[in-house]
Amino acid sequence: MTNKVFVAGVGMIPFKKPGTSAHYDQMGAEAIRMALQDAGIAYTDVQQAYAGYVYGDSTCGQKTLYHAGMTGIPVLNVNNNCASGSSALFLARQAVQSGAVDCAIAVGFEEMNPGGLKSAFPDRPSALERANALVLELVGDVEVPSNAIRQFAGAGMAHMKKYGTKLETFASIRAKASRHAARNPLAVFRNVVSTEDVMNAPMLWEGVLTRLMACPPTCGAAAAIIVSEDFAKKRGLRTDVAIAGQALVTDTPSSFETRDMIRVVGFDMTRAASKIAYEQAGVGPEDVDVIELHDCFAQNELLTYEGLGLCAEGEGEKLVNDGDNTYGGRWVTNPSGGLLSKGHPLGATGLAQCFEITHQMRGTAGDKQVENASVGLAHNVGLGGACVVTVFKKAA
Repeated sequence: MTNKVFVAGVGMIPFKKPGTSAHYDQMGAEAIRMALQDAGIAYTDVQQAYAGYVYGDSTCGQKTLYHAGMTGIPVLNVNNNCASGSSALFLARQAVQSGAVDCAIAVGFEEMNPGGLKSAFPDRPSALERANALVLELVGDVEVPSNAIRQFAGAGMAHMKKYGTKLETFASIRAKASRHAARNPLAVFRNVVSTEDVMNAPMLWEGVLTRLMACPPTCGAAAAIIVSEDFAKKRGLRTDVAIAGQALVTDTPSSFETRDMIRVVGFDMTRAASKIAYEQAGVGPEDVDVIELHDCFAQNELLTYEGLGLCAEGEGEKLVNDGDNTYGGRWVTNPSGGLLSKGHPLGATGLAQCFEITHQMRGTAGDKQVENASVGLAHNVGLGGACVVTVFKKAA
């Protein structure tokens, strides 16, 4: 890493249920407008743009960004499954840090349909074909609404069998998410649910997953303005939030060869990406104050505690029971409510995490504020696969 990189502005719109939102380009355009306003710059100052989304035709990024202006700059469309938004942020950060540009924008958006995730191109081999085949071997052809449930709930089941983790522990993670989201006016679900409510919700996989343990399909958008130190100083922009470390990694053979459901859903990607990001930032997990992580299912939040090194493998349940994942504990995880309650518009998720952590570092997170937060971490994973871990620091 060379040039210092700062988050000069962020924007995010309220997340909504499918069928109740504006179209993707309008949502993205509003997030862009908000980020530019927050940074105090015009779109003509932006030199490159990266747009993350999953469900959309080619050049949806241009369609969205043209609402802000048609300045002829490079616009790159990014599809890295659920890690698309953070992948766009990775590219914007990389462009600025390398010196290729001084100001870049990353925007993520998604206009989703109700129900479980489905392939847009069922007439050709799936990108997840190898993973899906292995999952069927490991957990069987259990009747569930989507492959995503089979994958992540299957990983949770593997953790339960290997370490004795209780289903109630995952339920308590979901209940925690609802308490956090109640403080977030941008979350799609703000109703508080108890551990008992989660346990009593309809079973999607008997003994393994209830409906409330899965994130909802969501529509939304978020954006971030990334600038160099020189650009910020010349323009009088804020430099209070720095990207101190960031890594994007993809699968290694261990994702499949270990025949371990926990690794199929990205554990080793999380571990590798976090190790690189920690080293770049000069911190360890013990230095982090606040975390936005990829809790697409309550099970994956617990797995991610271990992947990020917050605790050893098998000790995620103890971390939950000790209260070290919420206010008053060692870390506050997903103060926004996370994917489980804030919502998961695939392409927007990574940038929504950036929005939350940026405000936490600024001390402007309102009722969600983590006291004295100075180091934040965002974790965003997409099967197929990609994982981005970003370490943010509050500048002195």
